[in-house]
Amino acid sequence: MDSTVGSENRLHLGVLLSGGGRTFQNLYEVCRHGELPAEIAVVISSKPDTYGVERARKAGIETVIADRKRLDDEAFHTTVTAALTTARVDLVCMAGFTTLWRIPPEFEGRVLNIHPALLPKYGGRGFYGDRVHRAVLEAGETESGCTVHLCDNQYDHGPIIVQRCVPVLPDDTVESLARRVFKQELIAYPEAIQRYLESAGR
Repeated sequence: MDSTVGSENRLHLGVLLSGGGRTFQNLYEVCRHGELPAEIAVVISSKPDTYGVERARKAGIETVIADRKRLDDEAFHTTVTAALTTARVDLVCMAGFTTLWRIPPEFEGRVLNIHPALLPKYGGRGFYGDRVHRAVLEAGETESGCTVHLCDNQYDHGPIIVQRCVPVLPDDTVESLARRVFKQELIAYPEAIQRYLESAGR
């Protein structure tokens, strides 16, 4: 595990996103208010026209587009890795990143992901966002939640760091369950980053 931290002894985070950027915004605010000794060094989006990109640019954070539809497989992976390396990122935080980035050896053990279900349930390729909550409701589950885990090169797979649970209510819709789970995501991701810092001796 790379123990190098960023300027002023803060961990440099790289945030990978593909959508609206709510998770990015949460991490940005937590860092900005000093709740974590970290700062976001770069945001990488797999889509050029997401609100997450707009949020990052408004925050004055370097933003890189790795357009998955325009780049071939090798170019996509190279672009993501190069942007993280150039920004001297210590920890990568996937935040609604809906495509697979092959984690190179130099970033192994330094990539986190948050998933809106209690893994290993309702994970894997194609399970993201409302699709997850719909599957939970259709299965008749009485409990759901979110998971933050260390990533490997499989979708939604790797050692679990934090899980937070919510009840599934009889009258829940996809939207109401998603709101309840997301409230826990706001807590779980910073907690997982703090645990990562502690495990790294920071």
